[in-house]
Amino acid sequence: MPVLAKGKTRTGRLWTYVRDDRPFGGHDPPAAVFFYSPDRGGKHPEQHLASYAGLMQADAYAGFDRLYRPGRKPGPIIEAACWAHARRYFFELARLDKAPIAIEAVKRIDALFAIEREINGIALQERLRVRSAQSRPLVVALEAWLREQRAKLSGQSKVAKAIAYSLTRWVALTRFLDDGRLCMSNNAAEREIRPLVMGRHNWTFAGSNRGGQRAAAIYTLVQTAKLNDIDPQTWLADVLARLQDHPAKRINELLPWNWNSERHQKAAA
Repeated sequence: MPVLAKGKTRTGRLWTYVRDDRPFGGHDPPAAVFFYSPDRGGKHPEQHLASYAGLMQADAYAGFDRLYRPGRKPGPIIEAACWAHARRYFFELARLDKAPIAIEAVKRIDALFAIEREINGIALQERLRVRSAQSRPLVVALEAWLREQRAKLSGQSKVAKAIAYSLTRWVALTRFLDDGRLCMSNNAAEREIRPLVMGRHNWTFAGSNRGGQRAAAIYTLVQTAKLNDIDPQTWLADVLARLQDHPAKRINELLPWNWNSERHQKAAA
């Protein structure tokens, strides 16, 4: 995001982390949290995730690499790579250069995404069953085909580089086959960033680093409300009106998913 500096603007960064269990029928409410930093250094996600260990689906940003180290404390973060990013390399070559190998790669990856659309929102074990029966054979065939095509190409060709992007991340790309909680892509996070990309054409820039931090807090509130099918303005207006007199030990009652449940209970009464 542009941040005002002396006589110019510089580039600050907003990071987002999203939890959304709905694709596998999970019951925990969805949420998004945003953080601001003045640069794109890998130290920032290390700080954001200092107490976290477990799965993380993300793009191939090199700054995440230290998070995946086996000796990391409190434990390693397990990388799940994004098929949408892998597909994008082939899609650009298919669209611009009409490269036959890229066109075929997009077709094969799209077949996997088609299966995912059919199992979106169903129980975890059923997702695994369908993936084992339908997706795994396609993934095995795709890997063999990609390796065969790469052997025929110059290592410096654009198509060879697109293939290498996928093959060097194959373990992380195929992790979704063995864990029903995972999606094929991190599009959930990409969707939460989209309002920022659109909004900055209206507000132009943040006035300072502190302004960037405030923007991150506001995006956290607004996007989490939207993920829970709540109008952000209605929720924030009600919460701000009640906050002064609300017991601090019951602040969780004002979180979007609890607030929405309370409204439904009052409406039904």
